[in-house]
Amino acid sequence: MPHIGVFCSSSNAIDPSFRPIAEALGAGIADLGHTLVYGGGDVGLMGETARSATENGGSVVGVIPHKLESREGLYTLADELIITDTMSERKQTIYDRSDAFVVLPGGYGTLEEFMEIMTLGNLGYHHDPIILVNVDGFYDTLLSFFDELFDQHFARRRVDEIVHVVPSADAALNVLTELD
Repeated sequence: MPHIGVFCSSSNAIDPSFRPIAEALGAGIADLGHTLVYGGGDVGLMGETARSATENGGSVVGVIPHKLESREGLYTLADELIITDTMSERKQTIYDRSDAFVVLPGGYGTLEEFMEIMTLGNLGYHHDPIILVNVDGFYDTLLSFFDELFDQHFARRRVDEIVHVVPSADAALNVLTELD
């Protein structure tokens, strides 16, 4: 059963219009029989994705640093909840436990996780699929900057050679069906 690492917002203050994409992704991961591996919190898109996976009969692995337990809450319905000492351990555990990665809208932490997993893939440290869900053009500015990096020879490959850029959870799930 493939394990899908998901990076996304941990904020409840974001526009609620982003919730359906997290719900659709969580439900879809469960429907595919895959396991969700994510940041372990019960807030923001993280919580929405985990709840949706659970409600649809999916398996959920949460990974959260002790320091963030009170800030992000613990998703206590997770099938497995791993408490780490540091953010680095959290990320490494998610990386090690995942066969593919999906990035939903998020803030600094999500961007940092995405950049690291993309860089590791680009350098050949893994060959797992990375899917960036660019719902409603959320990541357009970032993607434009990546094009600029390539055009000015700061990057050897275009981002779409490293990452599947898709517009929706359904499109991300279509990529994930290839894992079976």
